Amino acid sequence: MLSILNLFVLNIIPMYFPEDKTEYIPAFIQLALVIIVAVLVVFFFKKISKKQEEKAKELEERLNKERENQHP
Repeated sequence: MLSILNLFVLNIIPMYFPEDKTEYIPAFIQLALVIIVAVLVVFFFKKISKKQEEKAKELEERLNKERENQHP
C-alpha cells in the first residue's frame, strides 16, 4: 500500500534536476528573499505586540487605580 502511494505522489510531482546548476541561482535568490521577508515580518509583529502590551499594562494600571479610588 505504501509503495502504491509513493508511486502516485511521485507521478503527480515531476522531479526536475537540471544539468546546468546555474539554474538553481534564481531559486536560491527567491528563497533568500522569502527568508529575509519572513524575518522582517516576525520582527514587525514583535514590535507591534510590544506596543500593545505596553498599552494593555497602562490600561490595567489605570483601571486598578480607579478601583482603589472607588473603594477606599
